[in-house]
Amino acid sequence: MRSGGIRFGVVGLVVLLLAAYVASVTLYAQGDAVRRLEDITPAVSADEPSATINVEELQSNNSVLAVNLAFNPGSALLDTKTHHLKEDLSLRVRSSAMPSRHTWAKGMLPGLMAVPLTIGGQIERWPFDQYRSGPLEVEIFYGPDTGRAPAHVPVTFVDHLSGWQITASRPQADGPYRLHLRRSLSTAAFAIVILGVLITIASLALFVAIQTARDKRPFQPPMTTWYAAMLFAVVPLRNALPGSPPFGSWVDITVVIWVLVALAVSMVLYIGCWWRHLTAPAPAAAASAPVPAPVE
Repeated sequence: MRSGGIRFGVVGLVVLLLAAYVASVTLYAQGDAVRRLEDITPAVSADEPSATINVEELQSNNSVLAVNLAFNPGSALLDTKTHHLKEDLSLRVRSSAMPSRHTWAKGMLPGLMAVPLTIGGQIERWPFDQYRSGPLEVEIFYGPDTGRAPAHVPVTFVDHLSGWQITASRPQADGPYRLHLRRSLSTAAFAIVILGVLITIASLALFVAIQTARDKRPFQPPMTTWYAAMLFAVVPLRNALPGSPPFGSWVDITVVIWVLVALAVSMVLYIGCWWRHLTAPAPAAAASAPVPAPVE
């Protein structure tokens, strides 16, 4: 009966691990796919100018969003023979980390532009941190005179950012866009698994040390090296967390520091057991004096 229960537990554990593996791969595949943000994608004719913003990367400790802007001037602004601009154009991007303005002279053809966008959020709340961009607008100036009012260019957003979920909003039909970023479920699940590994290491270390200190299990000298290895494994595991949360965030205060404390206490307990079970070497027996030979 007992062997049947053990067999059932092993099969259940294998099924649980397989289900967790399939779920993690599915979440990663869904979160890593390149997608167009269809909710606010404007309907633009081929004659009108338009812009496509490809979201590529988070930089500078999650304060700058690196995007690539592809500007399409539309067939109405292109020469029918050369397919180049038939007048001067200037493009301005609002909500950029630095002044972003691009100008093309007549006869040129606009290309891809790298634009840094400012975003704000609370990185200390990792992995549940969220970020929002400022009001984002792409404006076009016709001709060399940039003093007159610009025209707004409709923007299409494409999400190339791995590990994040991006949504775009536009409260007003002719108003600015706003981007909202939050970590994908696959990233949060991976972070929870790493934290679970850290907690498991600390729990096992405390359990073994306490059972040995209570003389429930015999002392094993090689286990002291295992405690040292676990103690030095905490920092690499912490650095493996996705998104590299800043040191001093809530995950350090609530998990990492206490894992280190638990491992250090366990190591002290186990070394105390070593001291208690250490037996002093027996003193060497004094050499007996030689027995004199009998005198005949």
